[in-house]
Amino acid sequence: MTKRELPAATAAIALGANATSAAGVPERTLAAALEAMAAADLRPFAVSRFWRSPAWPAGSGPDFVNAVALVRLPAAPGAVLDRLHGIEAAFGRVRRERWGPRTLDLDLLLAGDAVLPDEATVRRWITLPDGAQRREAPEALILPHPRLQDRGFVLAPLSEVLPGWRHPLSGLTVAGMLARLPAAATAGLRPFVP
Repeated sequence: MTKRELPAATAAIALGANATSAAGVPERTLAAALEAMAAADLRPFAVSRFWRSPAWPAGSGPDFVNAVALVRLPAAPGAVLDRLHGIEAAFGRVRRERWGPRTLDLDLLLAGDAVLPDEATVRRWITLPDGAQRREAPEALILPHPRLQDRGFVLAPLSEVLPGWRHPLSGLTVAGMLARLPAAATAGLRPFVP
């Protein structure tokens, strides 16, 4: 799907898990989360393969299972994020430590070409130094997701469902961002095989 084909009301949601939930092991959790999203009026119309990736940052837990789903936005992005947080909570997600093990992580990556809350804020979070990223979390929704261009475990599945989408600030496509990643950002990333 190219940017021209992407309806403004389309959102991309990253799914990830590396801890057992009430639904079971991470791959079962992701499958159940896709069903829960549909029940919350976030019906996926495209879903990537499941991918296995090392926990990030390195050594922070067991491998993750990741995927990306495309949905039509039934509400404003902030309301969609609230629904995603409710689904995470239903699967036992507790936010104790930044980047720790998770029963379920649902991130709103993009909503059409929206830049929220504004370009200056998004650029600030994109360029935030690594040390500050570990300590700080945005108080409001940032779109596109400020780490989108840095994470192979997001870009690989996103490239399967939306390779031609262009980042509204950099102008790079998803496929282009993935190709530009350093080898370390995709080390150990592979399609999930049960």
